[in-house]
Amino acid sequence: MNLQIKQIEARDTYNLRHQVMWPDQPLKFIVLENDSEGIHFGLFEEFELVGVISLFIEGNSAQFRKFAVIKEKQGKGYGTLLLDHLINFVKKQKKLKRIWCNARSDKTSFYERFGMEETPNTFVKASIHYTIMDYSF
Repeated sequence: MNLQIKQIEARDTYNLRHQVMWPDQPLKFIVLENDSEGIHFGLFEEFELVGVISLFIEGNSAQFRKFAVIKEKQGKGYGTLLLDHLINFVKKQKKLKRIWCNARSDKTSFYERFGMEETPNTFVKASIHYTIMDYSF
């Protein structure tokens, strides 16, 4: 099995984001206003895009968003590979001191495996509960 993670364009993430995260919403629901400012990574199995994650840097902080792996590949370590790659990318950026995300509240244990911690900050979007997770270097 040939797996590769590479930087991709924001538009290349849209179909997978839509299919995995919000299939019942219109495509525009998964497009971020600042997508053009992000750094987007795709995980490819052979030549098929099977996972995406987007990184947005502001000052000495980085937020990752729209982290998705196709359903058929979930639970097989693909998300771990993608998030490991992103965290290592962030750690190499000397100016960055923090990485964070808005995690679906039922998935916080996944992020804790990477050293991220739950903050007391939570919110609800489209009836999904989220917890802000944080990791400081």
